[in-house]
Amino acid sequence: MELIREQLRLYLVTDPDLCAAAGVLDTVHAAVQGGVTMVQLRDKLVTTAARIEMGRALLQLLDGSGVPLIVNDDIDAAMAIGAHGVHVGQSDMRPHEVRARVGPTMIVGWSCETVAHAAAADPHVVDYVGLGPVFPTTTKPDHAEALGLHGLAAARTATTLPSVAIGGVQLANGADVLASGVDGLAVISAICGQPHPGRAARTLADLVMRTRTQSSSPRTTWRPT
Repeated sequence: MELIREQLRLYLVTDPDLCAAAGVLDTVHAAVQGGVTMVQLRDKLVTTAARIEMGRALLQLLDGSGVPLIVNDDIDAAMAIGAHGVHVGQSDMRPHEVRARVGPTMIVGWSCETVAHAAAADPHVVDYVGLGPVFPTTTKPDHAEALGLHGLAAARTATTLPSVAIGGVQLANGADVLASGVDGLAVISAICGQPHPGRAARTLADLVMRTRTQSSSPRTTWRPT
């Protein structure tokens, strides 16, 4: 579980539209060089076959880096790729069904949009939770109501699982998000939408490291300022 916490420090969720200028592969390569510690392949608009093709290319790119590849929602693709894990949301297959299909060793992540969702996450089934959206975000227009920092802190304390915050997370608010006690930041446009993804990733990775170093414990209870 501690390994998962470390791998969640800076979690990149790919967006093919935002990555269009550089391409997903080059964006991920630069981002990993900059300090990204986990990568999720997310593309809701393509076929499973297309996800498998991209996922295999990403897996080859990540080989030897120690950075896990997670596939969003598509369990068939994740298994065909040989990805390290799969991430599902509240409207996708239930986590226990995912676990039954992928077996005991694949990482299973689960999106939690409320405190109740976080409290319901079963540590025997789920390896980590994605908490959010923290703030409104244009990368997922149909997202649930934003938690805000107070809601994020409440959701984080509702579970003992490793956690990553997602939804509107940027460099400007990253320190406040980390102060809630989450283990890391999940970002999309903060890297994919930047002219220099590697530089953006490095700045975010430095922020995460600096914030963790300054904190007496990454699990310190968050209190509003």
